Amino acid sequence: MRRTLLALAIVAPLAAQAEADYSLTVYSSAQPGQIDTERLAQYGDRLPGYALVRDARSMRLERGASTLRFTDVAARIDPTTVSFASKTDPEGTRVVEQAYQYDLVSSARLLQRFIGETISVDQPVGDGHERISGTLLSADGGLTLALPGGEIATLNSWSGVRFPSLPGGLITRPTLVWTLDARRGGEHEVQVAYQANGLTWWSDYNVTLDETQGCRMDLGAWVTLVNQSGGSFPNARLKLVAGEVNRAPVPAPPAMMARREMVAMDAMADEGFTESGLFEYHLYTLGRRTDLPDNATKQIELFPTARGVRCSKQLVFTAAPQMNAYYGGPQLDQGYAATSQGEVGAFIEFENREDNGLGMALPAGRVRVNQASGSDGSLEFIGEDMIGHTPRNEKLSLKLGKAFDVVGERRQVDFRVDTEARWLEESFEVSVRNRKEEPVEVRVREYAYRWSQWTLKSQSHPSDKRDAQTFDFPLKIPADGEVKLRYTIRYTW
Repeated sequence: MRRTLLALAIVAPLAAQAEADYSLTVYSSAQPGQIDTERLAQYGDRLPGYALVRDARSMRLERGASTLRFTDVAARIDPTTVSFASKTDPEGTRVVEQAYQYDLVSSARLLQRFIGETISVDQPVGDGHERISGTLLSADGGLTLALPGGEIATLNSWSGVRFPSLPGGLITRPTLVWTLDARRGGEHEVQVAYQANGLTWWSDYNVTLDETQGCRMDLGAWVTLVNQSGGSFPNARLKLVAGEVNRAPVPAPPAMMARREMVAMDAMADEGFTESGLFEYHLYTLGRRTDLPDNATKQIELFPTARGVRCSKQLVFTAAPQMNAYYGGPQLDQGYAATSQGEVGAFIEFENREDNGLGMALPAGRVRVNQASGSDGSLEFIGEDMIGHTPRNEKLSLKLGKAFDVVGERRQVDFRVDTEARWLEESFEVSVRNRKEEPVEVRVREYAYRWSQWTLKSQSHPSDKRDAQTFDFPLKIPADGEVKLRYTIRYTW
């Protein structure tokens, strides 16, 4: 009898389930380019992100003590972060006890729960089937039944199993159960808030490069949202947080720190995202409602395309290695990086400033660059790069690839060292050739890779110091021409 009553309670309509007003704030820990969009279904709980879900709705509460069952929650909810509040009578309504039930119905769970009980099994026989009834003894590697006549039957295949009822404790959806104490009965405007795994977002940027009159570009930005939380959120208000939000380390599977405060939603016009500050992060609020179905991916424009952004193209020749650590002393091996073929990387740089058509906080993401071809004007892909979270008024540099018609090499032409006097001098010749039909500007980028204390003793061309270990030589190379650069660097320790 108890099993039947529980089954009826599960399938009966629940007065608590009224139409929801969803608000979501989605947090992402995804690195640019980290998520393989062709394998999204395989991520599950490993999807790098989560959301704070706020569910406002009208519910009928009983006066005094009562139990309320709430099934409209995401399957990947973190139950430790749940909060329940009545806006109608916040002082007089409190949660005495809260439980999260997630023992969901499945064929495997039903078989396990009916060990020792009578079931009926349909077994294929020719074009039809035969029904066998008996006491289920085991469901491990097939079914083992004790038949009414005392015989034991083992079944390795079957077309269906009939159970007499739904066992108590098994439910069709994850359910929150609250024991409430309400001073006032009737309709209440309530808000349920919780965090859920299985939601994330990232940014993608599309650039159209125009070099017909200097360097100009159009920059568009899109947000990709993924919902694999096990819950759908129709007509939801949406916010996105960009920045590294710290979360306390916990054993796997990851639990989430509770965030129980209610976030007020301002009235918004029907528009795209607007950006504002949130603590030390950036908050992007969508000015209209949107649907976020479960197991779905959606793209939304982050901001309208910025037109005519000024940029500069740079060709950077590098052949010297970078030294990340000195291991307690200078590098004294004469043959280390003495001669090497270099490469010329193609970069575009632009400033994220308001007077340059931008001036907004740019979330981390992948930047794809296209350019119109000279033959028919169609857009062709010319390279892509990643950017980190970039505040306004900062400069961005995108590496698009390697130059085809500009080549060079670097060779050591002199080497002297005096270990007693603690100095080392090294001279290089860098040759860069331009096989284009027009002149180009190339920056030869060199690194002081032998020791941290260094000076340029001589140089055939002026140099710019970029940082403590990097210096550039800006060169102008004529069409189908060559420029040779010589310099001597001195290390002391």
